[in-house]
Amino acid sequence: MAEKKTAAQKLKEKLFLDRQNGYYTMTDEDIKASSEFAELYKDFLDKSKTEREAVSYAVALLKKKGFKEFRKGKKLKAGDKIYKINRGKAVLISVIGSAPIAEGVRLCAAHIDSPRLDMKQNPLYEDNEMALLKTHYYGGIKKYQWTTIPLSLHGVVIKADGTSVTVNIGEDDKDPVFCVSDLLPHLAAEQMSRPASKLIRGEDLNIIVGSRPFSKDKESESVKLNIMNILFEKYGITEADLVSAELEAVPAFKARDIGFDRSLIGGYGHDDRCCSFPALMAAVDSSKPVHTSVTVLTDKEETGSDGNTGLRSSYLRYFIEDIAEALGEQGRDVLSASECLSADVNAAFDPSFPEVNERRNCAYVNKGVCITKYTGARGKSGTSDASAEFTGRIRRLMDSKGVLWQTGELGKVDEGGGGTVAAYIANLDVDTIDMGVPVISMHAPFEIISKIDLYSAYKAFAAFIAD
Repeated sequence: MAEKKTAAQKLKEKLFLDRQNGYYTMTDEDIKASSEFAELYKDFLDKSKTEREAVSYAVALLKKKGFKEFRKGKKLKAGDKIYKINRGKAVLISVIGSAPIAEGVRLCAAHIDSPRLDMKQNPLYEDNEMALLKTHYYGGIKKYQWTTIPLSLHGVVIKADGTSVTVNIGEDDKDPVFCVSDLLPHLAAEQMSRPASKLIRGEDLNIIVGSRPFSKDKESESVKLNIMNILFEKYGITEADLVSAELEAVPAFKARDIGFDRSLIGGYGHDDRCCSFPALMAAVDSSKPVHTSVTVLTDKEETGSDGNTGLRSSYLRYFIEDIAEALGEQGRDVLSASECLSADVNAAFDPSFPEVNERRNCAYVNKGVCITKYTGARGKSGTSDASAEFTGRIRRLMDSKGVLWQTGELGKVDEGGGGTVAAYIANLDVDTIDMGVPVISMHAPFEIISKIDLYSAYKAFAAFIAD
C-alpha cells in the first residue's frame, strides 16, 4: 500500500522546481524512440564531419522529402517546402505556414561547424625524410587532445582550371589515416613542466602524412615528391592547387554507444551537430505548420560567426526578406514579429570535475534539453539575455507538449562562459533564446551526450515549429 503524502510533501511538489532524470518520467515509447533516433543521428554524425558534408547530407534528405530550391522572386503559398544553399557551407530551410507571414516566422538556428585542424595554404613539407602538413587549429580546443589520435582528411581543392576536387581520406576502413605526434614520457620532462595550454603549441600540430621516398634516386625532398605524386595521380592536383583548398583534419573514429546500458553517444562534432540534426529532422517532419518555419544550419560559429557563411552576415535576413516579399509583406515587419530558438549546446555536469559548476544552475545528463536564458562571460558579455516574457512562453510550450527540459549556465560566474549565435539573431529584433543538448567533454575530439537529451531536443524543436 502506497504511503500517504504529507501536506508538506504535496506543497513541495506544487511549489518547488524538480527536474528529474528522464528515465524516471519518460514513457517507454519515448525511451524507445530516443534509441531509434540516436541511430539516425550517429549515421549523420559519421557522414557530416565538416560543414560542407553536413550541407550535402541535409540537401539530399530535403530533396527526398519534396523540398525545392528557392530563388528570389518565386511566388510562395502555404504548404510550400523550400531550401537555399549558401556557398556550400550553410543551408536555409523553410515550410510556409497557413497563418499570414506578418505574424512572424518560427526560426531554429544551429551551426554545423566544429573544432578541427585546418591545413595552411602552403601545408606540405619534408623534414628529415618525413612528410608533414602544417595546420592552423579552428575553434577553441585543448591542443594536446589532438595528438596521437587517428585523423581523416576532408575538404575541397579548387584546381588551376577552376574545377573542384572533393577529398575524403581516412573514413573508410581500408583508407590510411593521419596523425599528430607527441613526445614519449621519457623525454618530456621540459614539456610536462609547461602550463597545460602550452603542452602542445599551435605550431606543433603538424600532421604526419608519409615517409617513403619517390624512388631510389638521391633527390632532395623525395618524400614530399612522393606524396605530391600520389595526390596528382589520385586527384590531378599540384602543390599550387593547395593554395585554393579547404582541407580539414578531423578525428577518424566513428560515433559509438557509450556505457554498458548504451544510454550515451560518444563522437566527434556533437557541438553543434547534436542540435543541428534534431533541428533538420524537425523541419523535414514539419507538416502544415501554422506559422512559417525557417531553419538555418550555419557555418563559422566556432570562430565568432564572421564571414559570409556565418550569422553575423546578412544571408539569413535576406532569405527572410525574400520570403516576406514573395508573400506580400515587408521583411523588417516579419522579423520583428518572429521568434527564435538558438539551437546550441550547453555544458553537462561532469562528476569528475564538479568544481567548475554551480550545481543549482547547470545542466545534467538525462534531464532533457537545456534552456539557456543567457550565455556570455563575466557580466553576461556577448549575450542577448532572453526576456522573462519569452522565456515564460517557451517554458509553457515545452510543458504543454510534454518535452523533457531543464535550465543551465555554462559554468560558475567568472569561471568561464561562451557564446552562441543567439545575439546575432536577437540583433535583428527577434525574440531569441538558447536551447540545446548538454555535452560532456565539449570541444574534445570525442564528446559525450545522452540519447534522451538528444531526442528531447528534437521534440522541443518540432513543438516550436508546429506552434
